[in-house]
Amino acid sequence: RAFDVAAALVGLLLALPIMAAIALVVGRTPGSLIYRQTRLGERGKPFTMYKFRTMVVDAEQIGQPLFACEGDPRIVPGGRLIRRAHLDELPQLWKVLVGDMSIVGPRPERPELAAPIGEAIPFWQRRLLIKPGITGWAQVHCGYVADCEEMADKLSYDLWYVRNQSLPLDVAICVRTVCLQLRAFLPCASTAKGVGR
Repeated sequence: RAFDVAAALVGLLLALPIMAAIALVVGRTPGSLIYRQTRLGERGKPFTMYKFRTMVVDAEQIGQPLFACEGDPRIVPGGRLIRRAHLDELPQLWKVLVGDMSIVGPRPERPELAAPIGEAIPFWQRRLLIKPGITGWAQVHCGYVADCEEMADKLSYDLWYVRNQSLPLDVAICVRTVCLQLRAFLPCASTAKGVGR
């Protein structure tokens, strides 16, 4: 918890100029600056997750949740780079400070997607044993997932982290996350692996 609080505070201070720039880009498109979405936290407890909005308003029809994907046509102008570098996740540093999330952990899933995923993939619910994270062992190894087969592969990394989590591992994951974010700004890095979803 001490690592989470310290990292979130430092991250927020360093990210203030970046968040101001993102606000200018997203603010030019119709809709709110911050996108709020219900996700499942530790022990399956729902909480509200914040992200910078990078998709058009009403990107989904009510009751029809969709997986985000590479090259998603619903992304607003300027949002593609923000998503590729995962800078839309920066508001989640606040959720780390209030205790809903950790810096490192499995990505929190949406309740409406969790039920069918849990039925299709054995042991999926075990990733809810710990707090969800902004980044994680699965995020630095896998990109966006679009089906249950890819989700099962990603789950293997999450469960490995649940069994082996430690402060040195968290620091290593954070360093790798920063490297992946920097790569996202290189022209040849358009297929860089993901950090969040």
